[in-house]
Amino acid sequence: MTVLKKLRRHREEQAMTQRQLSQKSGVTQATIVHAERGGDTRPTTVRKLADALGVEPRELLGADHGDD
Repeated sequence: MTVLKKLRRHREEQAMTQRQLSQKSGVTQATIVHAERGGDTRPTTVRKLADALGVEPRELLGADHGDD
């Protein structure tokens, strides 16, 4: 399980709502809300969200880069 510390920042930088990201990624809006609130996220979900945002999955993670 993975915590996506930068998901919201990347989504907002692209002026995308949670609903729009949900539609583009195929991930439910409830899952996006959960992830943005610090909930664990499956690796397959991380990949879908990253693809929809046009970033590498590691860019959605905060802990690996030391900037929580």
